[in-house]
Amino acid sequence: MSMSDPIADLLTRIRNSCMAKQRTLDVPSSSMKTSILEVLKREGYISGYQVVEGATPAMTRVFLRYFKHEPVLQHVRRLSRPGLRKYIQAKEIRPVRGGLGIAVLSTPEGILTDREARRKNVGGELLLEVW
Repeated sequence: MSMSDPIADLLTRIRNSCMAKQRTLDVPSSSMKTSILEVLKREGYISGYQVVEGATPAMTRVFLRYFKHEPVLQHVRRLSRPGLRKYIQAKEIRPVRGGLGIAVLSTPEGILTDREARRKNVGGELLLEVW
């Protein structure tokens, strides 16, 4: 059965694994999910990820990050969804929680954080926010 919103599924799996205090989780792999995970890793919300070799279907293992037994990723929310896409111009991008969090955008330059998109002066689809 196909999934209508694989990004929301990724975020829900991460959220549930954080609440269960798991160290790793496996998610179905795609290039969009890998790009999102790369941004989360670069910003320090997860420890890393790796593609599981020989898995059918292709899977990616995500390594969650904790600080003092609490997950670093406290809140994650899907903003644009299949039923209601949200697009934003570069000049309309606002900091998440006063700069304490990040928004992830899909832009012509690739998957970027809100800060990177403002710096490059590109807008795009507002995928999710994290803090």
